Amino acid sequence: MSPIPLRSRLAGVPLDHVTLGGAVDRVIALARAGAGGTVYTPNVDHVVVASEHETFRRAYDDVSLSLVDGMPVFWATRLLGFPVPEKVSGSDLFEPLVERAAAENLSIYLLGGGPGVAELASAQLLAKFPSLRIVGSSSPRLDGEGEITDREIELERVRASSADLVFVACGAPKSELFCFKNAATLAPAVLVCVGAAIDFTAGTARRAPRWMSRVGVEWAYRLAREPRRFAHRYLVRDPKFLVLLAREWRQRR
Repeated sequence: MSPIPLRSRLAGVPLDHVTLGGAVDRVIALARAGAGGTVYTPNVDHVVVASEHETFRRAYDDVSLSLVDGMPVFWATRLLGFPVPEKVSGSDLFEPLVERAAAENLSIYLLGGGPGVAELASAQLLAKFPSLRIVGSSSPRLDGEGEITDREIELERVRASSADLVFVACGAPKSELFCFKNAATLAPAVLVCVGAAIDFTAGTARRAPRWMSRVGVEWAYRLAREPRRFAHRYLVRDPKFLVLLAREWRQRR
């Protein structure tokens, strides 16, 4: 298996020191090991929610690989003296990992998106990677605690597919809570949370321009496009990140 990366913590949330290439290697190694696992991509909102939500915090305590998503968290690691080498969002990770899975004959399952979105994404991926083995897709309904409608039916569908990698794109914190609660049941599959990557691949959602991601204002793009969905998150909840960061900075000093 590839080396286990160095791990630091920000307000209790683990952050693994790994590049995009290293993250792909690590996920493939987890899949080859056959013991299952979870992969999350913590951003500002994840850090805030983890400070308030015990089960979400436990999900992060149990995570196999935790990749820094978002420039504010990336910059925070530098301010606090444990710089991670690279920002790796779920959307950044998705296609390189799919390409690697195709090259290594690992099967994948797409879980998430609206009705029919995973199927659209599957068609796009197969057009790009003809050797890719997509063994299933579904768009289950999850509540705010990651609980799934028709749980046994949905989990059996994933288990029966014998997927090596399950890409979960149901939104945070639902995706991570779902993975935490069902990882043991779905092992040896590795559950990888990939944000809105399935929607982006299907073409049903548009990602912010790369320059906005690089300068740390991708959140503003999302807020402008879907204000009713994101206003409370970005304008009310997430500013608490600055309080958590200041507390962490004082503790480390």
